[in-house]
Amino acid sequence: MLDENRWLFTVTDLKQYMYCPRILFYQTCLPDVRPVTYKMQDGVQAHADERQRASRRSSRWYGLPDGERRFDVWVQSSTLGLSGQIDEVVQTPSEIIPVDYKMAQRIGQHYKIQLAAYAMMLEEAYQTQVRRGIIYLIPTRKANEVPISRTLRQQVQSTVETMRAIAEHETMPDPTEWRQRCTDCEFRRFCNDV
Repeated sequence: MLDENRWLFTVTDLKQYMYCPRILFYQTCLPDVRPVTYKMQDGVQAHADERQRASRRSSRWYGLPDGERRFDVWVQSSTLGLSGQIDEVVQTPSEIIPVDYKMAQRIGQHYKIQLAAYAMMLEEAYQTQVRRGIIYLIPTRKANEVPISRTLRQQVQSTVETMRAIAEHETMPDPTEWRQRCTDCEFRRFCNDV
C-alpha cells in the first residue's frame, strides 16, 4: 500500500504540469537529471529583486486596502497534497489575498491554477474563504486580480489527482499541445517525439 503522503507535490510542480505534463514526469521519475538554465536563474533573481521592491510599497500598489503584509509565506495542505511558498500575502480585516510575482508579459492558465492552489492552502491554514488573488507581472509592473472561482478550484483538485497517478505509475504523459514551449525547455533533449 502506498503511503498517501509519499507524493506531496509543490505548487510549482502543479504549475509546471499545467505548462507541460512531461516536466512533472521528469521531476518525479528522473529527479536527478534536471538541468538548470539561464532563464531559470534569471527568474530566481527577478523574484528576489521584486521582493525587495515590494517591501517598500504599500498594498495600495495592488489596488488593495492597507493590511498586514507578509513575504515568503510557507503553506502546506495534507488535503490537497501540496506545499509551497507564496511570494506575498496581504491580510486585511475582511480578507486574505495571495500575491504571486511572475517574470512574464501575460497571465497563462498555469499561473491562475498556481494562484488558486495557494488560495486553497491559505483557506485551510486560516479557516477563511479566499475570494481573489493577485498576479503581479514583474516586467510590466502590473497587478492583475484573479477571482478564485469554483472552476479553478476544481482544476487544482483534478490536476493533483492526475499528477499523483503519473508519479505512482511512472506513466509518461503526452507532450504539451503548444510545441513552441519546447524551444526553451530544459528537458527538450529527453523528448524524442517533439
